Amino acid sequence: MPHIHVTCAIIERNGLVLAARRSALMQLPLKWEFPGGKIRAGEDPGECLKREIREELALEIDIAGELSPATHHYPDFIVTLYPFICKAKTSGFKLAEHAEAAWFPPGELTGLDWAEADLPVLDAYLATLERKS
Repeated sequence: MPHIHVTCAIIERNGLVLAARRSALMQLPLKWEFPGGKIRAGEDPGECLKREIREELALEIDIAGELSPATHHYPDFIVTLYPFICKAKTSGFKLAEHAEAAWFPPGELTGLDWAEADLPVLDAYLATLERKS
């Protein structure tokens, strides 16, 4: 069974977090996710993330921290997500792959229909916010 390694960005701006909805043509169609992409052989995960966010959203980010990797077993593949908490350097974005993306208050994120692999990342992120408050 294929095991893919993927970075994902929890992008913050003005107290909001960016979530992206997968297109109908992608695996896990129309599920919400933290944007990112597959790590190329020998590629640094942080550099991968910046490249993917630039390619997918035309958005520039700074990495502010990282969370523990999360592995999920889907029926046809295994994915390990490497989540990074990021700050948006630019405010606008342009969709290249996703059906939509939007800025949400952190408390509204749990109401979205997330890809299963992203759920532990979301939980870990929200826990970091609770510890800060």
